[in-house]
Amino acid sequence: MFETVVVGADGSPTAAEAVRQAIELVKLTGGSLHIVSAYTPQSLTTQGGGEFAKSLGSDALAQSLVDDLASRASIAGVTVATHPRPGSPADVICDVAGEVAADLIIVGNKGMTGARRILGSVPNSVAHQAPCSVLIAATT
Repeated sequence: MFETVVVGADGSPTAAEAVRQAIELVKLTGGSLHIVSAYTPQSLTTQGGGEFAKSLGSDALAQSLVDDLASRASIAGVTVATHPRPGSPADVICDVAGEVAADLIIVGNKGMTGARRILGSVPNSVAHQAPCSVLIAATT
């Protein structure tokens, strides 16, 4: 069945719902969950620089997000790994899915209506380039 599941997360309520659904599915299958968050590298700088600037980088924010979601999965008894990475969301999600030999990718349906559906959305892009099955969860 679905032993290895990858789910994308961006901090939005719809992505949190996709993660919730992924946790429930993985609980049923007894597999493992990989939570992915893509980001554009950025950091805040101050005159003094130092640790303050590092702590507010986009990589730290992405790590904080996936850590929070991973704790929810762990509490639910799910084996979880996190993957905060720079890059475009669809590319990063599909890259991680290939690396971990995922059986399923779960993404929320955010962006699947209106002009974004035609012009491109993360769920649409993932569906077209995924190395495995894709579940587009109803999250809106």
